[in-house]
Amino acid sequence: MNIADRIQHLRKVKGISQEELANQIGVSRQSVSKWESEQTLPDIEKIILLSDFFEVTTDYLLKGIEPAPHESISTHEKPNGVIFTIVATTMNALGLIVAAMIWNEEQTAIATLTGLILIIFGCMIYGIGMVISDQSSQTKAKQLFWSINIWTLTFIPLSMAYNIMTSGLGTAPYPLLDASYVGFILFWMIYIMLGSIVNLLIYKQRA
Repeated sequence: MNIADRIQHLRKVKGISQEELANQIGVSRQSVSKWESEQTLPDIEKIILLSDFFEVTTDYLLKGIEPAPHESISTHEKPNGVIFTIVATTMNALGLIVAAMIWNEEQTAIATLTGLILIIFGCMIYGIGMVISDQSSQTKAKQLFWSINIWTLTFIPLSMAYNIMTSGLGTAPYPLLDASYVGFILFWMIYIMLGSIVNLLIYKQRA
């Protein structure tokens, strides 16, 4: 396959006509036709424009040399999904801390609401990361996120449910020791059991 064949092949892969390619490169349709029929060769400026448009190297166009497997043709690499997991986890943990601090000062529903808003933002960051991050890093990022955040995401909802059942004060972001010690201990047993089960499932998935 020579340069004429490669230009024609890449154009057909793109699914565009000679005229459409000519418009992209800034030449006439006849010029593209001559390139593909080996009547003329594109100059170096047009070679560079063609390589950028087709997202291949100039070496491939001129000599048919494929890039090494580790070389990325794209100038924009996708970010690592683990980065989003770390940021999201930090935000979720911050939500718990802020909620507890505000509750200790004011004992109002705004404490839990503030914490939940921060946690929602954390989950949004994680969700966006799973959309735009490098696919090869997403499995590790998901496992890391859930192995840690099963503890942060369930804490406030479980605490609210426990507080409603024991004291009727469901706005507190953590379990209140207002009722029996048995219920308080039961809360922690359920919380730890749930987190442990999820982590065990993740561990088995890794194996």
